[in-house]
Amino acid sequence: MESLNLFVKSIFVDNMIFAYFLGMCSFLAVSKNVKTAAGLGVAVIFVLGVTLPINYLLNKYLLSPGSLTWISPELANVDLSFLSFIIFIAVIASFVQLVEMVVEKFSPSLYSSLGIFLPLIAVNCAILGASLFMQQKAFATLGLATCYGLGSGVGWFLAIVSIAAIREKITYSNIPKPLQGLGITFIIAGLMAIAFMGFMGINF
Repeated sequence: MESLNLFVKSIFVDNMIFAYFLGMCSFLAVSKNVKTAAGLGVAVIFVLGVTLPINYLLNKYLLSPGSLTWISPELANVDLSFLSFIIFIAVIASFVQLVEMVVEKFSPSLYSSLGIFLPLIAVNCAILGASLFMQQKAFATLGLATCYGLGSGVGWFLAIVSIAAIREKITYSNIPKPLQGLGITFIIAGLMAIAFMGFMGINF
């Protein structure tokens, strides 16, 4: 039940886009049509679902203060937490490269649509932010960390696909000229963030 609660909260309450506004660059740039947005969203789910458990294990058995005691009790005072950023980013970049190669091989059209934003997942602040939040929240088990990663990815997917669907519809709307493009998109994103605030307090 704790895993389900964490999974749902990471989608609706602690949404990376609407609660923390992380990953806004690709969220705004790649949300012009649903197909491209969904492709990027699935890639983000995969990267978060794979890298967060790996980063959890690295943090627990390598980076945390005193985590090296499994090697030797003499290493109890060793603190490698200052390496968190570079190690987390290295893990993320490795799997992003894998995703990029797979997408280029099996869906060249999607690869072309995503353009530079697919390799930029490696430095997407939502991806790194999830690992840093995982470190901050100090989850008790690997399962909870995995649920948080998948939930964060699904939340990001839901956000980008939702706004892409809205942007496709408003293409045919009579929007005032000064608000066309990113102007109306920022307004819609703000309204969606307010709507997602209605999920605050959700608990199982």
